Amino acid sequence: MSLGRLLAVATALLMAIACGGLALGIGVVLDPVLRDLLGTLGLSGLEAVLSDLAEGYAPDPGMVEGAVNLGRAILLLVAVPPALNAVVGEVLRFRSLAWYGGATGLLTALLPWLMRGGAGPAGAGEGRVTAILFCAGGVAGLVYWLAAGRFAGRGAPTMWAAPRR
Repeated sequence: MSLGRLLAVATALLMAIACGGLALGIGVVLDPVLRDLLGTLGLSGLEAVLSDLAEGYAPDPGMVEGAVNLGRAILLLVAVPPALNAVVGEVLRFRSLAWYGGATGLLTALLPWLMRGGAGPAGAGEGRVTAILFCAGGVAGLVYWLAAGRFAGRGAPTMWAAPRR
């Protein structure tokens, strides 16, 4: 793989991860149950941290640890599936939109279940969360495919390349 191709893959992955995270955020905001839960938990946690900081106290270590764990979980959900599918697609020279969009969406949706060891549903609203995760992964896969996946296994055409006859 050439240096140019590695740069294209890395740039496409960064774009895919950003778009997947944005799609996940939009999905959470649009879902009424998740929006209410996020509003309740987010505002009470933010209020507690801000009041501690205003009084000159360090934030509660449990609150900081919870924020770090939430950040890790979000990074795992939006970064690992597109990166894994990009590596597999590049190695196997897949150029299919179904691979990048569908497999990335499926892996993103299945990741919470895989992390729990394949246990049953964790809650009543898990179906909606799974659908949101599938859409976020599908968006990330689509963005990767548009930027680099459709050229997997061959160099991306450049503006200086001579036309083929």
